[in-house]
Amino acid sequence: MYPDATPLLVGITILLASLISLRLGLSVAIIELILGALFGNLGVIHVESWMSLVAGFGGILLTFLAGTEIDTDLMREKFTQAFSIGFLSFLVPFIGVFLFAYFGAQWGLEASLIAGTALSTTSLAVVYSVLIETNLSGTDVGKLLMASCFVTDMSTVIALTVLFIKPTVYTAVFIAVSVVVIVLAAKFSHVVFDHPELKNKVIEPEIKYLLVLLLIFMYFASLGDGQAVLPAFLLGLFMSKQFVGSSETKRVRNRLRTVAYAVITPVFFIVGGTNVSVPLILTALGLFVAFLAIKFSAKFVGVYFLAKKYIPHGSTYTTLLMSTGLTFGTIASVFGLTAGYINQVQYSVLVGVVVATAVIPTFIAQKWFMPVHSEDVVDLTGGANATQ
Repeated sequence: MYPDATPLLVGITILLASLISLRLGLSVAIIELILGALFGNLGVIHVESWMSLVAGFGGILLTFLAGTEIDTDLMREKFTQAFSIGFLSFLVPFIGVFLFAYFGAQWGLEASLIAGTALSTTSLAVVYSVLIETNLSGTDVGKLLMASCFVTDMSTVIALTVLFIKPTVYTAVFIAVSVVVIVLAAKFSHVVFDHPELKNKVIEPEIKYLLVLLLIFMYFASLGDGQAVLPAFLLGLFMSKQFVGSSETKRVRNRLRTVAYAVITPVFFIVGGTNVSVPLILTALGLFVAFLAIKFSAKFVGVYFLAKKYIPHGSTYTTLLMSTGLTFGTIASVFGLTAGYINQVQYSVLVGVVVATAVIPTFIAQKWFMPVHSEDVVDLTGGANATQ
């Protein structure tokens, strides 16, 4: 019996994606998605259970890291902007996709609702990865973008829960555990970070502590049919002040980010790409193109005009990044398939659109609408400072 070659192939793919990313100057997340779709359809990489586990944790870890980048003072001050952009970024695509699926494509009611939910998302994981790689995560536009993404994803999860998921006692347990972990971690994590015996240790106890917190969310979310990415983001959000409070906590976050981007999050994006079945999409190519066009146009209607008002010199960049999708879009599609609301072809079309929206708008935003300096992008006090 030959040894399993999948770990080696995944490792080579991760390295290859990094080299291509450096050569082309594009986000490595885009390259990992493309290579995942390419190698998955060629049969080079087959998703194994360990890959699904690492990929699931990678999405949670990325969401937590995104939460740590949010300026809570700015979020409170600019709540109206973030909520308006984020909510309309969900609502307009949800309505547009649902109406087309139900009346145009003649899908059933449940399948149409699944389609609307899956294609209304914005990928916080993709947006965060792009902002980190382009050094925009610490700018006002980056923080406002991530806050808006969270509102969109929160709206998506609420819609999926209200429309389909039947709460159980384990759902209540998941919520209760999440609240307790977030409150305790936000209040007492400084004990771990500032403990003199734990500092500068090669075993990195602080990073292991954070990983355990995220694994707790992951376990109880699975138990209660919930989504761990939401409490993970809130944990990062409530701990964000600690990560800018001292050089030690900044070091912890930077090392956690290094661990994430070296191995864990590449698997997340590669697995996301392998979910695309090109043969099945080709059997319904017209639907694929139609759904893709509707999502892009609906995101434009929902985001661009508000972005033009609040971020006058970064409106196109903001709209494009808010058009991305991956994590929650895939989650909604998988839920619809396993629950019997959509068939395999419908699932492949939706996931194909989800992955395409993670790649296409990100590529366009980076290639032609990339802000050079944060002060050229946004002035949240009300006026523009420069042109894009």
